[in-house]
Amino acid sequence: MMTTAVTGRDTVRQTRTEVLRRAERRLGELLADERARWSGVDERGAVPVDTVTSLVDAGGKRLRPAFCVSGYLAAGGDPDGPLVADAASGIELIHTGALLHDDVLDASELRRGAVTAHVKHAAVHEQRGWRGEARRYGEGVALISGVLATLYADRLTRGLPPAARDVWGEMVTEVQIGQYLDVAVAAEGVIAPELSRWIAICKSGRYSITRPLLLGAALAERPDLTPAFEEYGEALGLAFQLRDDVIGTFGDSTVAGKPVGDLEQHKMTLLLAEAAERDPEVRRLVNGPEWDTEALHGLLGESRTRIEARIDALVERARAALDTAAIDAVWRDELNEMALEVAYRNR
Repeated sequence: MMTTAVTGRDTVRQTRTEVLRRAERRLGELLADERARWSGVDERGAVPVDTVTSLVDAGGKRLRPAFCVSGYLAAGGDPDGPLVADAASGIELIHTGALLHDDVLDASELRRGAVTAHVKHAAVHEQRGWRGEARRYGEGVALISGVLATLYADRLTRGLPPAARDVWGEMVTEVQIGQYLDVAVAAEGVIAPELSRWIAICKSGRYSITRPLLLGAALAERPDLTPAFEEYGEALGLAFQLRDDVIGTFGDSTVAGKPVGDLEQHKMTLLLAEAAERDPEVRRLVNGPEWDTEALHGLLGESRTRIEARIDALVERARAALDTAAIDAVWRDELNEMALEVAYRNR
């Protein structure tokens, strides 16, 4: 009978999986306790909790908790330490709250293969013939639930040490400012690639990769890893968002599990901003009185090729940053592999 040898990579992945399972249990217990608490007051009180729980239970990549735990373990943190599971589950709740709000702002109808929260609750309002406007009710439920998710995240992480709380504070602030700027440049039709690049990093890249990694390192008391993790995270975070732009413009919603209509929503993605700066015809269409989605889509083919090359370069830059990190080789290899998975995903 053949046996498979357990490698160092197998060991670190198993360790990370166990920590992430603890985080999932922590998250599930919190939400279950909150449901019991508020349904005991009135069953309506459980609606926001259930809305958060539904999105958490719908799956997702759990990318941000994985980077937090990886940063912690790569920095030599104790796998049995209680704070890392709290931090990882808290990050997932921040992401959940951001998605609930993002879906309202983008008028999205699909998330993780299911109807979005605001659409679902608007339909309930309409079906039951309640007073007021169904759309406003649905959006209200989603917005309140998003805030609740953020409050739960803060509850889970209130015991973090000061250095970790500093990273946490930067992360949650960047998400909100980046989200507003994303909405503002779309509404104003601003063509500013450098601003779009900053939004891409601030709104998505940093809170997806850089801050989770730095949070893990802070929990392990390894400030010396900050320069390498920041360089890795900034490069990979931008590659992550550029891939999101490609998926949002050219992807398949049945694969992505969410709408892929960035052009239909007039989003000034980095892909579009750079194309508009370079191509007068794209700029004319973006600035014109009528937004021609079909024509823009046809003109962005060359930009897609450029973006793919740029993603390649960013991945190499991220991987090179780890050469200076004082971490075990097995974790360097694992973070290199995670970079490939993030940058070349299809959803």
